[in-house]
This record gives sequence, structure tokens and C-alpha cells, in this order.
Amino acid sequence: MLKLRVLEILAEQNHTKYWLYKQMELSYQNFNRMVLNETSSIKFDNLEKLSEILNCSIDELFERTSDTN
Repeated sequence: MLKLRVLEILAEQNHTKYWLYKQMELSYQNFNRMVLNETSSIKFDNLEKLSEILNCSIDELFERTSDTN
């Protein structure tokens, strides 16, 4: 299973979730579901935007985890 590391990257860069939310220009509900890994799909456009805003590669946005469900 893959999960987004957005919150970890924000902490490393000393940014807040609110800061990223304002940069992303998404509805808060969609944004929050995405960063909390509560969605099963993410648009490529949003991945690209995250990568640009956080100044990291797309592969750095993800972490492979074991599925405990």
C-alpha cells in the first residue's frame, strides 16, 4: 500500500498544512482527505502541483507501507 508523506514533508520544511492548503487551491474537504490518506485516487495534476510546491520529486511524496486492514 502507498501513502502520501505530505504531512511529514511539511514538518521537515517547517510549513503548515494550512500553508499548503492555500497553495493548492482545492476545496478543504478534498485537500484534507488527500493529505490524510483518506482517498483512493489523486489526480496527476494534484501530484504535480504538490511536487512543485514542496520542491520534491513525485516519488518522494510516497511511502510504501504494509496493509494492516
